[in-house]
Amino acid sequence: MEMKKVAFYTLGCKVNQYETNGMIQKLMDDFEVVDFNDFSDIYIVNTCTVTNMSDRKSRQILRRCKEINPNSLVVAVRMLC
Repeated sequence: MEMKKVAFYTLGCKVNQYETNGMIQKLMDDFEVVDFNDFSDIYIVNTCTVTNMSDRKSRQILRRCKEINPNSLVVAVRMLC
């Protein structure tokens, strides 16, 4: 059986990048981790919404996930940096 695909996108500080790497490590045994621009079953967007600009960019990235695969599960992880 083919493994489900998961893609990650990180916005924000180095802490966010560290957390994303941790999520990748936990999921890589059960999912195929693919590039964000590739077709994926699940998209995880790790974002830090400190400014209006970062809020807007986060929304754009979340919409982009559904453009790539309208049937995907999109997960937004938001840290309060």
